[in-house]
Amino acid sequence: MKSQLANIPGKLYLYDGMPLLLGPLKITLGDQCRLSGHTTISGRASSLKSPELKVGNNVDISWQNEIFVGDRIEIGDNVRLAVKVRLVGYPGHPVDPVARARGEPDTDDQIGSIIIEDDAWLAAGVTVMGGVTIGAGTIVAAGSIVTKDLPSGVLAGGIPARVIKSLDLPSESGNG
Repeated sequence: MKSQLANIPGKLYLYDGMPLLLGPLKITLGDQCRLSGHTTISGRASSLKSPELKVGNNVDISWQNEIFVGDRIEIGDNVRLAVKVRLVGYPGHPVDPVARARGEPDTDDQIGSIIIEDDAWLAAGVTVMGGVTIGAGTIVAAGSIVTKDLPSGVLAGGIPARVIKSLDLPSESGNG
């Protein structure tokens, strides 16, 4: 795994095997990350430039996560991805059924970056679609599908995910 990284992270903890890496990828991992070997990380093969995955410090990526990097996915510091989280930066197939039947790749207009800011938590089974930013400190409830940006410091959930309530984060109220 470390041979595939663009950097040498401090205290990388891989557990339960080695992640499956597919396609072209530039991967940068921060220090003190924990990554399950039951994770698939895929870069869009039909891109002109290598897709880029940038993971911050102190990030947990739990088992059976799927990270599909269309052009760029950035995961901030102290982020938690629970089990079976899917970050879908590209669909893998074109919208046009004739092109799809011919086995053609998805098109550039179908891909999008995913940004997950510091201290966010994506609970079990969350799916995040391309073109989405999840704000700092935001929690996304289990089973949600995120199709649009979510602001910082909120609890969001549902299909599609929507803001349920604002969170009183200790760092925002002066208690932290």
